[in-house]
Amino acid sequence: MKLLRVGPPGRERPAGLDADGVLRDLSPVVPEIDGDLLGDPVRLRVVREALAAGVLPLVPDGTRIGPPVARPGKVVGIGLNYEDHAEEAGAQIPDEPVVFLKPSTSVSGPYDPVELPPGSTTSDHEVELGVVVGRRLTRCTSVEEALAAVGGYLTADDLSERSRIAAGPTWAKGKCADTFTPIGPWLVTPDEVGDPQALGLELWVDGERRQCGSTARMAHGVGALLAYVSTLMTLEPGDLLLTGTPGGVAAGRPEPRPFLREGQVVEAEVQGLGRQRTPVVEPALTGAR
Repeated sequence: MKLLRVGPPGRERPAGLDADGVLRDLSPVVPEIDGDLLGDPVRLRVVREALAAGVLPLVPDGTRIGPPVARPGKVVGIGLNYEDHAEEAGAQIPDEPVVFLKPSTSVSGPYDPVELPPGSTTSDHEVELGVVVGRRLTRCTSVEEALAAVGGYLTADDLSERSRIAAGPTWAKGKCADTFTPIGPWLVTPDEVGDPQALGLELWVDGERRQCGSTARMAHGVGALLAYVSTLMTLEPGDLLLTGTPGGVAAGRPEPRPFLREGQVVEAEVQGLGRQRTPVVEPALTGAR
């Protein structure tokens, strides 16, 4: 099942794709696509049956597609989880996953602009498999149990401002900017995804392919990551886990490194989870939004 959220920022409503790929409004049957829905098999069955019936209202053409899950309580990132990315970063794959947090304000839609931080010269792209938690996990020791807690998967771009990361002392400084976590277009339920360790990942900038990899090459798989993170913090339904990026980021390329610039367009895709297309823009004016 492919679930979406549509409408203006902050006023999105739930939607889904029916069997014919037609986008339909789910607001007559559920109020939101969030942790409450993903953790409730009865409500999910109602949504599935409503989409199959083909009688829900159509979403008008041109309606904005927002993030496919309502603002997560936590966005948990994983670093250096692909050997080729660790190699290009001049690092070793760590024995334990590298964990960092991103704020929910970094989350944006799959076609929304990515805003460069003021003075940015080293903003970089990172296509990733995103995992949305569907069931509460705390101190989990079983990979199988952790995988059973997945509510859905999505395409994500874990953008980074490399100079801020290098300045330290925390990665979060370079990961936290508004719009630095575009997700979607769809949240796809696990039954349609199959093995999360058999998905291709690709990313293009202005049509040039920059990244190409497979989740089969993760050092720590989805189940192991969820279980590990749950020993550090409780994962709640609706939380988002970013599972690391393959090689090909701008920081790993020869000089002059092709960091993102205003006017470029980034496309990121995970196999079966849809392709996002985000224009790169200068920062919005300061002050209230």
